[in-house]
Amino acid sequence: MNVLVDTNVVLSAALRDRLPERVVLYVATRADCRWLVTPEIVREYIDVLNRPKFNLPAAVVEHWSELIGMRTVLVAGAPTDVSFPRDPKDAPFLAAALASDADYLISGDKDLLSVRGTLATRIVTVAEFVAEYGLT
Repeated sequence: MNVLVDTNVVLSAALRDRLPERVVLYVATRADCRWLVTPEIVREYIDVLNRPKFNLPAAVVEHWSELIGMRTVLVAGAPTDVSFPRDPKDAPFLAAALASDADYLISGDKDLLSVRGTLATRIVTVAEFVAEYGLT
């Protein structure tokens, strides 16, 4: 299964030990899952994790940065000219979905969730992914 994980899910996973962390670790550690990213998505993950307003300890940022570096798979050929007027910061995730065989895009972002059904990639919330795969 090929999965894109929105930055808000990664950040939630790093901030709290709850469902988002279980979902990200499920995607990152299962042999039958590939956590898809583009270089732009990886930069966004790292930039957001390092934002002072989240006050994440250096060890937590390092842990998540290493996990991202070791467990993600780069999507080749993602278009760079995809626009998404509702929120331009979401365009890299839509571009990656278009360029890959992503089965899921896991997000809590209302803008991304509003375009469900317009892509082959299923856009789901953390709770929906948990329910579908029986994670608790």
